[in-house]
Amino acid sequence: MLSEPRSGLLAAWGNALLAGLVSPDEAALAIVGEDAVHRVEGLPGEAGPVGLTLALGRLRSLGVTGFRVALPAPGHPLGLSGPPEFNARALEAEEAVVAFGAPYGLVPEVREAGPEGDLHIEVVWRCLPVREAPPADVPSLSEAERELAEGLRDATAVLSRLDVAGSGPVAEAAVDAYRARAERGREVLAPGYPPRAVRVLELAQRVGLLISVAYGNGHGGAVSASEIAARSEALRPVERVARRAQVAAYNAYVEERERER
Repeated sequence: MLSEPRSGLLAAWGNALLAGLVSPDEAALAIVGEDAVHRVEGLPGEAGPVGLTLALGRLRSLGVTGFRVALPAPGHPLGLSGPPEFNARALEAEEAVVAFGAPYGLVPEVREAGPEGDLHIEVVWRCLPVREAPPADVPSLSEAERELAEGLRDATAVLSRLDVAGSGPVAEAAVDAYRARAERGREVLAPGYPPRAVRVLELAQRVGLLISVAYGNGHGGAVSASEIAARSEALRPVERVARRAQVAAYNAYVEERERER
């Protein structure tokens, strides 16, 4: 988990834009990141795809006052509220953005384009109606922080016992990549988020790093079927905890606004 989900970037920088803390161009640039282009399709009042800057402005004119993130997985509709069509598309993409203040959601469709040897990534966000209801299974920031600490401790203990947590060239390369990103001073979240949300997201990314290293490290010392199953059993709940924490961090802006009302 060395990169943020596209839905997280859109929600975080979209919220900063709505709060007047960044310009439309700044928000769009941060959301697109290393992709070639992002467009939004299906917006009410628009006949075809439009750019991010226009789309964010249109959503604000439709009544959107904030953005939440959903990171669903099979059997876990994290951050979703329906209807079934939107949930199905979000589950297929494994992420989505749900607007607050107006019943719309955005699901990314990611594809490669360009000639062989010069491929680039294009993203189309499908705008669809959503049900205005509390999102599923999203913890508070304090709950997420506590769950992350407990999950990291438990998973580290099991993975260390199975000798798969942090050895070998794959693990070393992953850790080096994470440290390089951190040393470059990348901005976590966007302006306007509370410090606790930043802290929770950073911890969730560290937990995600542990998971990716464990999965990418082959079977390590887990030579028996029971040991391999034990490793998977250890990783499954901590993956869930990390996703819940990410959603809690990205959604903190909207949750804070709700408390202020």
